[in-house]
Formats: sequence, structure tokens, C-alpha cells
Amino acid sequence: MILPTELLLGALAMAAAIVALTVRDLLAAVAVLAGYSFFMAVLYTHLGAVDVGFTEAVVGAGVSGVLFVAAVFRMTRRSED
Repeated sequence: MILPTELLLGALAMAAAIVALTVRDLLAAVAVLAGYSFFMAVLYTHLGAVDVGFTEAVVGAGVSGVLFVAAVFRMTRRSED
């Protein structure tokens, strides 16, 4: 049986994924992806998979977020929008 908390976390994760795909600022997209990883980590933990939730939090929101931010700051723009 799906609880309302699980539906809310799933809806927040899907909303974050859609926003990350539609936003035009790369730094904002990285922040939203870190939020997506956080929502998924909380959902996994709520479902009882604590080890998967911990791994998602460390790798998804932590390490990947830092690497994406570093990559965004190292990029140069070719043209102005």
C-alpha cells in the first residue's frame, strides 16, 4: 500500500526532475538535481532501504553535485544569449 508520504516524495522528485530538464541556467539545474537526489534518498529511507538512501545521498547529492558545480565553473560560454 502506498502511503501519502511516499506519494508526496515521489511527486516532489518528479517535479524536481522536470524542473532540472527545463531550466536554462546550468547552476540552477545542478541545484535542482541535488534536490532530486535528496528527495530520492529520503524516499528510499522511508521505504526501508537505508543503505540505498545513504548511498544516494552521498553520491547523488554530495559527490555528483560538487563535480557538476566544478564543471559548470570551468566551462566558458561561446555566445551571449
